Amino acid sequence: MAYADIYAASLNDPEGFWMEQAGKIDWLTPPTRALNGEKAPFYSWFADGRLNACWNAVDRHVEAGRGKQIAIKHVSPITHSTKGITYAELQARVASLAGALRAKGVQKGDRVIIYMPMIPEALEAMLACARLGAIHSVVFGGFAAHELAVRINDCTPKAIIAASCGLEPGRVVHYKPLLDKAIEEATHKPEFCVVFQREQEVAKLIEGRDVAWHTFQYGVEPAECVPVEGDHPAYILYTSGTTGQPKGVVRATGGHLVALNWTMKAIYDIDAGDVFWAASDVGWVVGHSYICYGPLIAGATTIVYEGKPVGTPDAGAFWRVMQNQRVKSFFTAPTALRAIKREDPEGKLIAEYNLRSLKTVYLAGERADPDTILWAQRHLNVPVIDHWWQTESGWAIAANPMGIEPLPVKLGSPSVPMPGYDIRVLDEGGHQMAPGELGAIAIKLPLPPGTLPTLWNAAERFVKSYLTHFPGYYETGDAGYIDEDGYVYIMARTDDVINVAGHRLSTGAMEEVLASHRDVAECAVIGVSDALKGQSPMGFLCLNKGTNREPAEVVKECVALMRDKIGPVADFKRACVVERLPKTRSGKILRGTMVKIADGQEFKTPATIDDPAILDEIRVALKTLGYPAA
Repeated sequence: MAYADIYAASLNDPEGFWMEQAGKIDWLTPPTRALNGEKAPFYSWFADGRLNACWNAVDRHVEAGRGKQIAIKHVSPITHSTKGITYAELQARVASLAGALRAKGVQKGDRVIIYMPMIPEALEAMLACARLGAIHSVVFGGFAAHELAVRINDCTPKAIIAASCGLEPGRVVHYKPLLDKAIEEATHKPEFCVVFQREQEVAKLIEGRDVAWHTFQYGVEPAECVPVEGDHPAYILYTSGTTGQPKGVVRATGGHLVALNWTMKAIYDIDAGDVFWAASDVGWVVGHSYICYGPLIAGATTIVYEGKPVGTPDAGAFWRVMQNQRVKSFFTAPTALRAIKREDPEGKLIAEYNLRSLKTVYLAGERADPDTILWAQRHLNVPVIDHWWQTESGWAIAANPMGIEPLPVKLGSPSVPMPGYDIRVLDEGGHQMAPGELGAIAIKLPLPPGTLPTLWNAAERFVKSYLTHFPGYYETGDAGYIDEDGYVYIMARTDDVINVAGHRLSTGAMEEVLASHRDVAECAVIGVSDALKGQSPMGFLCLNKGTNREPAEVVKECVALMRDKIGPVADFKRACVVERLPKTRSGKILRGTMVKIADGQEFKTPATIDDPAILDEIRVALKTLGYPAA
């Protein structure tokens, strides 16, 4: 079938379409129906079926006689090591870890936080939880202790699985002190912690609470797969940048597996035995969907890469992995390609490697700028495909279905809607806009399988955040348009979330941190254009009257505070002290206008501004920080 027929079938007969897809994974008890809308807008998929995610990702491939195939290939240019784990070995390792967790009382429905770097053991921990029906919540390794504490309090884990450290070029990131500090700060205390001791750093264990990874598993009985309902939560994933009330996206098991299984062939053109590489991290949604579950469900080999696009050791790092591991489909963020392009603008390093196995490059995480796509196309000589999705969706909302029918690439567009996503562009009143007109992008309910059914312990917030503004629709928070050919264009966020190197971060959360400084009376954070990272946060601080502190000293402390509360992922390095912030008469800070000044864009002074002279003060402050465009 052609793309248009498949997409039409998913909207016209969603029950039939998704039941057919459900038949392509293993169920202990097959579902009798796909969609349950009795509790709308809290829809569920395949609720009366019973299955296990670990079985579908691991055991069934061993049962099919493919146990000797490599399931996970760990590549670490930092430790100069490469290691392969077969499906049979993965099954034994996961069953052992699951058995040890079970022996300590972890069972179906319990939560387990995973705080690990890019090592195979991170995937093993995820799969061991899934094997028991426990709900895992992966927190990006090295995230600030406060952020980890917030997540501990929200999902109340019975256990935490961590590594002693993570590795960055030239330095060791000490995970265990962060873990200890987070548990100390958290009001909820896990019953025990399992620590994988890396040879680069052996962490001190706290007696009675901590146990080493290998000791923990010694002498235990391996665990079998525990069947769970189709709508049982597989995991909770917190959206990044939250310092206040956390936003835990829930992923239901059945829809998650059905949707990912469909995408591996239809979008990424991956079959069993192929090598797939998503250059992301297990702490992000890409790591969940396309480092761990997706490739393994498809019976492919997944690459777990502990390194950077540049500096480990050079800008040829990605191409070296592709050559040596014979990668067929590659998935990364535009930021990574921009970093490589900056180091190797002529693509000379690419020419040094044999990339005959590479068929397609996929980009996501932020809008892919045309220059980066054209550069990659020119030097790699393969299709470079932008696609658009969110932590909430779990898989592509709009993409180019390369495994079904490769469509013409339109620069600036992630192509067309995927099955089940009835995408509309709406004005503020919720009326559908004509092709080419910019508006809020929304998706008509119900959302397809694999998307979030709710937020963890926050059903009211789920409705308020996503379903209230446009009744009957899921509000994506993105603005854009759809052209005459049905191609989707994502142009900007409609809220206060900025995109730093593919990581969505809330400026409101950053402002909350800055405002906690004793000398800061008021503040604003905006995202300014950054040639490498897409956007970079910029802070404006109004100090308390009467303070005699040097502005530079306050700025330095605020930068350190941001690193401590949110972590280095925020990339918060620049702030300036100003007398006042530009506001409307009603008191709303004009962040959009400030962004345009910083980026050197033309703008019209808002009619509602309280004092237009403030904009000149902002321009002067930006120039002192090296923004010549201002």
